[in-house]
Amino acid sequence: MQYRTFFSLLIILAAMAAAACGGGASNVVNTANSTNTGNSNLATNTNSPVETTKKPVAETTNNAPTIAPVVQAYYDALKKKDDAALANVLSAAFIKSVQADMKAEKKTGMAAYLAEYDTIPDKPVEVRNEKIEGDKAVAELKGGAYLNWTAFSFINEGGKWKFTGGSPDIQTVTTGSNTNKPK
Repeated sequence: MQYRTFFSLLIILAAMAAAACGGGASNVVNTANSTNTGNSNLATNTNSPVETTKKPVAETTNNAPTIAPVVQAYYDALKKKDDAALANVLSAAFIKSVQADMKAEKKTGMAAYLAEYDTIPDKPVEVRNEKIEGDKAVAELKGGAYLNWTAFSFINEGGKWKFTGGSPDIQTVTTGSNTNKPK
């Protein structure tokens, strides 16, 4: 009987000692994480290769006076399902690729088709930080499907700024499609 009590006590103590140790490496990670009390927008990640990093939020440098009307016209056309208005704000290359996708999927109505892939927001999409270089521009959008500021590309065709459907911030993986459809 004494042997069983001693053996049980020994097992309990060994289990407690193992639990108290905690595995060493994970304690180092937790300690490193708990000591980072500085800026929460730091984009460094030295603790774990599977953790995500948060991109620092850029300051607003302008309210996109040239590109904002294009973005608002795009979402208005989607909301109204107005193909003609949509064609006025989309680049020729983007229209061509959307039409190829529509043909492959046997769909009609470009605005209705794009509305399947883009969230039509209740309130206007915010647009800021446009950067224009020649006939190309980039501006950041926030609203609808884009909860964080996301850069999108625009091009000047025939004296009018048009949405290209491309984004330097989003790496679109598509299979069987040549369109960078907004998500």
